[in-house]
Amino acid sequence: MSRIEVREDRCKGCLLCTTVCPVDIIVQSDRFNVSGYKVAEVPEADKDKCTGCASCAQICPDVAIKVYRTPKKKEGK
Repeated sequence: MSRIEVREDRCKGCLLCTTVCPVDIIVQSDRFNVSGYKVAEVPEADKDKCTGCASCAQICPDVAIKVYRTPKKKEGK
């Protein structure tokens, strides 16, 4: 299952990631990180909707998002 992991210590809550997510699952958390920013997160109920497109990681200016993609099955196997 594809998913993202947000490094909360690096996230500054700019929410650019929310603007590029094709399935609109990234939201602003109610929690604050150690620097006082409300961080981005994917709610538990929406985690299975992640496509692993990595748009969020590419737009993140603070390199706070890591993407884990589900390997695609090769055709014919």
